[in-house]
Amino acid sequence: MKLAVVGGGSTYTPELIDGFARLRDTLPIEELVLVDPAADRLELVGGLARRIFAKQGHPGVIRTTSDVDAGVADADAVLLQLRIGGQAARNQDETWPLECGCVGQETTGAGGLAKALRTVPVVLDIAERVRRANPNAWIIDFTNPVGIVTRALLQAGHRAVGLCNVAIGFQRKFARLLDVTPSQVHLDHVGLNHLTWELGVRLGGPDGENVLPRLIGEHGDAIAEDLHMPRAIVDRLGVVPSYYLRYYYQHDAVVREMRTKPSRASQVAAMERELLEMYGDPTLDEKPELLARRGGAFYSEAAVDLAASLLGGGGSPYQVVNTYNNGTLPFLPDDAVIEVQAAVDGKGARPLAVPALDPLYAGLIANVTAYEDLALEAALRGGRDRVFKALLAHPLVGQIDYAEQLTDQLIAHNREHLAWA
Repeated sequence: MKLAVVGGGSTYTPELIDGFARLRDTLPIEELVLVDPAADRLELVGGLARRIFAKQGHPGVIRTTSDVDAGVADADAVLLQLRIGGQAARNQDETWPLECGCVGQETTGAGGLAKALRTVPVVLDIAERVRRANPNAWIIDFTNPVGIVTRALLQAGHRAVGLCNVAIGFQRKFARLLDVTPSQVHLDHVGLNHLTWELGVRLGGPDGENVLPRLIGEHGDAIAEDLHMPRAIVDRLGVVPSYYLRYYYQHDAVVREMRTKPSRASQVAAMERELLEMYGDPTLDEKPELLARRGGAFYSEAAVDLAASLLGGGGSPYQVVNTYNNGTLPFLPDDAVIEVQAAVDGKGARPLAVPALDPLYAGLIANVTAYEDLALEAALRGGRDRVFKALLAHPLVGQIDYAEQLTDQLIAHNREHLAWA
C-alpha cells in the first residue's frame, strides 16, 4: 500500500507519522511519500519521520519529493494538508477583518473566504494530477476550509472525502469523562464543517443509549470551559456546539478578545520555528511534546481510520466525515457537503440518517451553506462581485458596508494568489 501526503513538509506531519507507526496493523503502509515544495522543511520533517518509523519498528519506506506527479504516482490514497501562503497568509486572514469589526479567523468569515480562494484552485490542480496517476486513488482532504474544498473536489468528480478533527476530539473527551473506550462512543454529530452540534452521545453504536444529558449534567463545567462558552448556554441548548460556534454566538466578544492579543498564526509561527529546530536534531526519534500545542489533535488516528476503511482495511464502520448531503438534511441540496456520521467502506462514505433539526440549527446551517455555494463560485470563477456576494451572504459579515470594505481588503492582501485579481 502506498500513501502520499501533499503538504508533507508541515511541522504537524510527525504527529501523522506517529499515528501511522502506532496503527500499522490497521493501515499497513509499505511506502509513504511526503510531498512539499519547501525542500528545506521537507528534509527536516522527512528525517524525523524516518527516525520515528525506525524507532517503532515500522517496515515502511518513507520518501520525500517536491514533485507532485512523482509523489502521487501509484498512490492508493493521497492526503491533502495544504496551507497556501503559509502562516503569513493565515496571519493576514486573522487580522484585517478585525479592522471592520468582524471576526478574523482562518476557516470562517472573511478570512475563511480568503483561504478558500487561495486554496481551491491549487487543490483541484493536485487532484487532477492524482486522477491522471491513478484514477482509483482516494483523496482525503484535511485542508481548510474542509467543507468548501471537499465540495470542489466532489463536484469535479474526484474520489474524495473530507476530514476534520473536531468530532474525534469530542469522542476522545467524552470517552474519558464516561470512563469508556473511544470506540464505545458514537456521536450524533450534525452540521457543516466547523459548524456542528453534538445532538447525542450514544454508547455502543448508532442505536445505543443517549448519555448526553448525563454528560452535561455531571461534566457541564468542563465541557463549557473547553468551548470557551458559558455553562448556562450548554444547559439551555441541551446539546454541545463545536467551539467554532463561539464565533457566531459570541461574535462581538470574540472580536474584542482578538483585538487584545497576538493572532493564533503568530503563535503557531513561533512554535514552528522551534519545532523545525528540534526536527533537525538527529537524535530526536519521537514527536516532541511541543507538537501537542500546534493543533490538530487526534488527526492521525482519524486519518488512519478513514484511509483503512476506504482502502478495504480494518477501519471503524462509522466515522464523522465531510461528504455529499444526498437527502440527509432535507432542507439542503443533495450536492451540499455536510459533516455527519457516515458508514465508510471501499465504496466511500454514506451519511447515516439524522433526526429533524431544530430551526435554531437548521437555519444557521442553511445560511452558511448558501455562503459556501457563493464562496465556491468565487473560488472557481473569480471576480470582485462574486467575492462581495459571498461576504454579504456570510452571517458573520452580512452588511453592505462591511462586505465592500472586506472585499477590497481580501483582494489587496491576496492578489499574488488570485490569478484573476
